[in-house]
Amino acid sequence: MTGDGQEFEPHRDHLTAVAYRMLGSRADAEDAVQEAWLRWHSAGDGGEIRDPRAWLTTVTARICLDQLRSARRRREAYVGQWLPEPLVERLPATGELGTDPADRATRTEQVSYALLVVLERLSPEQRVAFVLRDVFGLPFGEIAPVLGTTEPAARQLASRARRAVQVDGGARHTAGPAEQRRVLSAFLTAANTGDIDGLLAVLAPDVVVIGDGGGVVPSAPRPIEGAVPAARFLAGLFRRYGRPAGALHAELVGVNGDLGVLVEIEQPDGRRIRGTVVVSVAGGRVTGVYNQVNPAKLSGLPEPDPERALFR
Repeated sequence: MTGDGQEFEPHRDHLTAVAYRMLGSRADAEDAVQEAWLRWHSAGDGGEIRDPRAWLTTVTARICLDQLRSARRRREAYVGQWLPEPLVERLPATGELGTDPADRATRTEQVSYALLVVLERLSPEQRVAFVLRDVFGLPFGEIAPVLGTTEPAARQLASRARRAVQVDGGARHTAGPAEQRRVLSAFLTAANTGDIDGLLAVLAPDVVVIGDGGGVVPSAPRPIEGAVPAARFLAGLFRRYGRPAGALHAELVGVNGDLGVLVEIEQPDGRRIRGTVVVSVAGGRVTGVYNQVNPAKLSGLPEPDPERALFR
């Protein structure tokens, strides 16, 4: 089988999923897949490709590895905190995610936003090994050539990444949809009413709040750690942007397969700030709050729906 365009297209969504989970950016993922297409097309002139999906996955992963290595240098100059680009979708009429069996099947390779945040702290090689093995289930015999190493070394990289993910507090996101909805509702109610005690009741003692404005939109320059500082910060944030009444629009949406919040803030001068708020939940409490307001990472946001507003 050669590098024919009709043979490539059935694999595009899979390759984009692989690349996004490695890079945390939809635009970068699409660029990586386009580069894979160019290499696929060139390979069509040279010989047979016996397993297109495996070949394309390997090529895409190599491209992503190169991007991760260069991205690390670019992000050293990034203004403020760096968060991944969220994948946002409107909730179905039921208001729940994953109610349809076919929909649930498409989420088997989903990576939560909280986990994507943790993956940013891995080395490029560890991240690629982890995604290929733990998310997509590739054998180490196929992962090793991507990393340019031996099979035992690839296995060790994945193992180290797995341990780092397990011990990192930001990865503590184990709640199912019902618990997510309950905790998120309590969190939003307390934050919107300025209820510090209510926030302290729902925030984990070691909760971390991270905002990404990309130097364009104001956000906390450093992570805010601990329940008391986080509660004060969040209550102040909602008090500042939730007045006058109606200035803050918030609605539940799907973000990377979990529940999240689409927000839009109307400022006194008429400008609007849009973004997402995602929380990680474990043990009935919020362990992480991730606020993405960098416009460059929010091109895929749906338009706010007044009928779905949480606050009236």
